[in-house]
Amino acid sequence: MRTSRAGLAVTVSVLVAATAPAAATTPDPLAPYRGQEVTWGACPFKQRTQPRQAQCARITVPRDWSAPAGGTDLQVAISRAPATGTRQGAILVNPGGPGGRGTSLAGALAGLEPSVNEHYDIVGMDPRGTGQEGGDDQGYVCRVPLARLPQEDDLDARDRSAASIALHQQTPRVLAEACQSDARAPFITTWQTAHDMDLIRTLLGDEKLNYLGFSYGTWLGAKYASLFPERAGKMVLDSSVNFEGRLQAAFEAFPKIDQRQFDRVYAPWLARRFPDQLGKTAAEVRAKWERLRTYFKTKGVPPDVFDQVFVGNGSTRQWMTGALVLTKGAAALDGAATPPPPAALRNDLDRASRAVFGLPADRLTATDVAEDPPEPDYADVPGTRLAVACGDQPARTASWYKLLSDLQGPAYPLFGWAYGLSEPCGYWSDEPRHELPKLPARAAKNILVVQGEFDPQTGYEQAEAAARAAGIPMISVADSPFHGQYAVSGNSCVDDLVNGFFLGNARPAATICPGVPLPGEHQVFPVPGPAGEPAQTTAPAPRDARSTVRERLQDNISAVNRRQ
Repeated sequence: MRTSRAGLAVTVSVLVAATAPAAATTPDPLAPYRGQEVTWGACPFKQRTQPRQAQCARITVPRDWSAPAGGTDLQVAISRAPATGTRQGAILVNPGGPGGRGTSLAGALAGLEPSVNEHYDIVGMDPRGTGQEGGDDQGYVCRVPLARLPQEDDLDARDRSAASIALHQQTPRVLAEACQSDARAPFITTWQTAHDMDLIRTLLGDEKLNYLGFSYGTWLGAKYASLFPERAGKMVLDSSVNFEGRLQAAFEAFPKIDQRQFDRVYAPWLARRFPDQLGKTAAEVRAKWERLRTYFKTKGVPPDVFDQVFVGNGSTRQWMTGALVLTKGAAALDGAATPPPPAALRNDLDRASRAVFGLPADRLTATDVAEDPPEPDYADVPGTRLAVACGDQPARTASWYKLLSDLQGPAYPLFGWAYGLSEPCGYWSDEPRHELPKLPARAAKNILVVQGEFDPQTGYEQAEAAARAAGIPMISVADSPFHGQYAVSGNSCVDDLVNGFFLGNARPAATICPGVPLPGEHQVFPVPGPAGEPAQTTAPAPRDARSTVRERLQDNISAVNRRQ
């Protein structure tokens, strides 16, 4: 039988029509997630002191984006401070951690940077595993059996006996085992969270996702841009890890960068502010610190706990807490009355004392410090930090971390001895399920890195290495010892450059901004460091507007990123 060309076309179209319905009925497993309605309402956390009030919602995400049809869905809390003017998009913000909740960050940042909020929704997120800020959902929590933790109250990582090392390694082993016993652990990773972020972009109706991330949030933002380069908008990565390398290397650098900040910035500041109590030089302060370490041990404060007060010392509150511990201890050690604090620090010290110890600073004593040291509670541990840090990439072994402790201890005694013995990733057995790619050039061209020179939680060299490898300019902040720069440090040089970038200016070239004065001081005391000298010879005037909100926000960002 002969078939004409026209007849053949008709036959083909009939066959296509006959087979099309079967293909069309195949359900898209992602359709329910992308088509869900977002209902905005009141936020469960307190907003009385927020410069702007945020709205909150919860969205549903698949437990595993690589197999969305299987497993129980998860909930992710989000917030937004809507644009007050002509909307250009949204900026998703993340405070770091891993495991920091970011829903309260949206209203705070919107109020601190109203020119940006005029054109962008500021959107916060409590990442998968973290539950909901202010709500009943506590998220992924590791139930740690207390009976398996060391019962000794005088642990000192400087003790290198086999018994001491075994006791120190007991806690990270128990933590890793407790966290991995939860079925959610393999799905609390950066790869999964980046996909949650892209769903948020979809639900907001935006073609591009703009982003501001602090600390671990820099890793999260960079990996989102690596996985979704065509959807990544303008991104600012503040206080950065080396997002082109290993995430865990950021934690492994804590001993070096903590010691550097303590020796070069914190001890000299203590000598300037408290010379009669702690010493008139940095060397005298360090010697007094050692004496107080021994003194507090006799009062029941384990040396490891005493050391931790000064680890990750990245915000005003943490600086004040350390100053309170040292000055109250010095008064007791020397048998002298505690002299009045410097007038310029009185309010800061009092706020820290009430927040950490529950007493006003003028009533706080060394006995109060010893009875209620700022010690972490390991009974009920949020698991997101461990699942991400240990599960994003292959982990090193416990023996490797023990060797790291041996190497770092002599050079960085503040935390070098303890870190390698306390790292749970050494006992993490789950292998990563997904690869995290590096940044392609088309995404890197829209990214800006910001970094403080003496940041004790993400080292300057980490940020510099990432920026250089990806071809990204970096705004360095000379002499800054704090964690978090943009919007929270009051540095107008940084804020003006970042705001201009978000609001349409060309991405700034590599710049060294001068730092701002340290707490209680009116001038910057330059310290040699890796950033070099700023182009300006004088520091910019600090932004004083809403200074309490800035300090509180920086305290929060620093707290969620402390390595304890």
